[in-house]
Amino acid sequence: MPQSEVSYPRLHVMQHNDTSHTDHHACGARVRIPLDELTALLVRIFERHGTSAHVARVLGRNVANAQRDGADSHGIFRIPGYVSTLASGWVDGHAQPQVTDSAPAFISVDARNGYAQPAHEAAQALLIEKARSQGIALLAMHDSHHFAALWPDVEPYAEQGLVALTFVNSMACVVPHGGRRALFGTNPIAFAAPRENGYPLVFDLATSAMAHGDIQIAAREGRQVPPGSGVDRNGEPTCDPNAILDGGALLPFGGHKGSALSMMVELLAAALTGGNFSFGFSWAQHPGAQSPRTGQLLIVIDPSKGAGANFARRAEDLVRALHDAGQERMPGDRRYRQREESLAKGVPVAAADLARLRELANG
Repeated sequence: MPQSEVSYPRLHVMQHNDTSHTDHHACGARVRIPLDELTALLVRIFERHGTSAHVARVLGRNVANAQRDGADSHGIFRIPGYVSTLASGWVDGHAQPQVTDSAPAFISVDARNGYAQPAHEAAQALLIEKARSQGIALLAMHDSHHFAALWPDVEPYAEQGLVALTFVNSMACVVPHGGRRALFGTNPIAFAAPRENGYPLVFDLATSAMAHGDIQIAAREGRQVPPGSGVDRNGEPTCDPNAILDGGALLPFGGHKGSALSMMVELLAAALTGGNFSFGFSWAQHPGAQSPRTGQLLIVIDPSKGAGANFARRAEDLVRALHDAGQERMPGDRRYRQREESLAKGVPVAAADLARLRELANG
């Protein structure tokens, strides 16, 4: 798959009179921009490059929040890929998802070749209603494009006292354990659970050894990746991210264990939802397309319906036990710390990248 195209072009720093605060970092000059200002800028980019106003608001908020929380591989790094994909005609930036109330605890959403986040938002209220009435509810999306971090999809449910789990498959860029060619996507899984005295416990992990975006960032920065991350076009192990991107492939984490989880994601996010498998679509007729056209499954549980009614307190008990066992950092802690800093000081963005964003929004 031609995923090596997802990268920022070479940029030049431009001077602007605005509320941004400039500082310096090992990777070059950065600015700190207020979250609402960054969000508004991203919304303008999405609208200018082919989405409806509503889709632009959803995607702009999603990308800005990823940048806010320090998710570099899913923040503004993704904007060129969004723009390129919209320009290719591969995705419909004006799609209006069709929500079907299929059963007391089952919702099906046809994203109609649009982005997953607006489709998710269209069914979110009904999903929460069903989870609270039935104790558990399922949202199955198909014909959707997910090109973002997965944790923002589940964290809001945990903030309301619910437990959430989601799966999404992507494009064929991972060799199954014992296989000879790419078949699976990076196929991430995200989970969120409430706790009594703190932010929700949230993790978002790829079933590949590394996220594809992190491979791209390593290539852009000229860094090697850890052994076991991927293979080159000849199937030989490599630590060169460019070799992985140029005809090579990622490996699943943990050998056969990660490969089995990746298979599970294909079955839940594609076979169960009606979406494409990671190997089941081609963007050959859409040069510049970079977002996978697959599916997503969300499961939301209301723990108050059973013996787990004190779930948030018990989650807190587990956190204390983990701390006592020596684990200092809980899933999501780094994001929450970065979030607090970004909200207090502004979202950190490379000055050159911010200049390019303004060009995309206004040029």
